[in-house]
Amino acid sequence: MPKGDPNVVLIANPGSDLYGSDRMVLETVRALVGAGRRVVVTVPMAGPLVPLLEDAGAEVVECATPIVRKGLLNARGLVELVVTTIKGVGPGLRLIRRVDPGAVIVNTITPPLWILLGRISRRRTVCHVHEGEGSVAGIVRRALYLPLVFSDRVIANSDFTRRVLASSAPRVRDRTIVVHNAVPGPGEVVPPRIALTAPTRLLYVGRLSHRKGVHVAVDALDALVREDRDVRLDVVGAVFPGNEAYLDELRAQVARCGLEDRVSFLGFKSSVWDDLARSDIAVITSLVDETFGNTAVEAALAARPAVVSKVGGLPEAVSSSQSATLVAPGDAAALAAAIAAKIDDWPSQAALAVSDSSAVADAFSVDRYTDGILAVLPR
Repeated sequence: MPKGDPNVVLIANPGSDLYGSDRMVLETVRALVGAGRRVVVTVPMAGPLVPLLEDAGAEVVECATPIVRKGLLNARGLVELVVTTIKGVGPGLRLIRRVDPGAVIVNTITPPLWILLGRISRRRTVCHVHEGEGSVAGIVRRALYLPLVFSDRVIANSDFTRRVLASSAPRVRDRTIVVHNAVPGPGEVVPPRIALTAPTRLLYVGRLSHRKGVHVAVDALDALVREDRDVRLDVVGAVFPGNEAYLDELRAQVARCGLEDRVSFLGFKSSVWDDLARSDIAVITSLVDETFGNTAVEAALAARPAVVSKVGGLPEAVSSSQSATLVAPGDAAALAAAIAAKIDDWPSQAALAVSDSSAVADAFSVDRYTDGILAVLPR
């Protein structure tokens, strides 16, 4: 029989940033606190997420834990992972005993130790999976999802993620449910411009990494400029530590194309609504599997047409958006052509985007997300 206080939930989050899965843990806290639960969130380090968690009513505790990242998938990295895992067992168990939760929610599969700690402590253990690495080699993918067999329930953030899980860890198929991300919209929707006077402003939001395809957006911009289109690109986001070289490559690419006056690197921002309000068309250029795509939903909520890579769960994220166009990932020419088509058909695209903002708000509402989370954690 599970142990712990059913009114207490411990959530293990792998970081304190404000990207997609971090924002979802914030919505999970709000759902649980709103239902009268005491919520404690453990993070490995301080960051911008922490004060938001506290404002939402959670207690936040720093507790070091091993985080599985691709950079550790080598001999030296695996040794480091084993050492940090051994060091993390004691503090993790002590935290569970002190908090005495009835349930442990592990947000993403990257802190797998918490799944094991929750299970051996006889707490109801739930893993909220935001990763659907369908393009990863089979043996690596199966190893990545192996810890899920120790969870009581699994929450997948999309049907795409659930399909990847079913093929990688068949034993958890029957205990997996889909709860689509909640994506709150802006306080006020700023309608798109009625007349698309030059320049047309494109916007990319997200991590800066090769897999996100920001360089494809730059190539598409170059193609549009060569067609005498007056277009600019704003890039909102930052590289993850250790990947600074990618930003250097992007800047060099912009310089080679002579686009320095047309591309602005704006860095990470905790809120993107002002940038979306200033933009005309959003671009989501991922090259490999995205399990959902909060940025695509945010574009629709802000009433902005979008051009989106047809990969992973991104088509699912824009399924309620008539102003979103899907293109093959990595195809700069197709991306440029889709952007040009939206510019040339602007009045219709703008009208569709305004209609999308309300339809998408219902499809991915906080209320739907809250109901899904609470259904997994009955008292």
